[in-house]
Amino acid sequence: MRIDTSKYPEGKDAVDPKKVKRLKLLSKLATIMCISMYISYIPQIIANFSGHPVSPLQPLVAAINASLWVGYGWSKTYKDWPVIISNLPGIVFGIVTVVTVYIH
Repeated sequence: MRIDTSKYPEGKDAVDPKKVKRLKLLSKLATIMCISMYISYIPQIIANFSGHPVSPLQPLVAAINASLWVGYGWSKTYKDWPVIISNLPGIVFGIVTVVTVYIH
């Protein structure tokens, strides 16, 4: 298995440092927003426990989607950690939301 050394090509194949900086910032922002999206299931979980269950369809589809993205990020030659880390909460919160629909 190859390991990502985080070294960028040099010479004629060099990547513009400004582009690298923008991509790193975009990656961090996208990771934070993705985690925030999944954390927003907490009010739905609370509603489920309060006796007002929500529809399980959307959190179930979100958990499946997050599982697929984690599998994709894990299966790449270089592990895509932003994709993996940002979608792990989707698996957890999606499944917990679905389970609490039926157990409240």
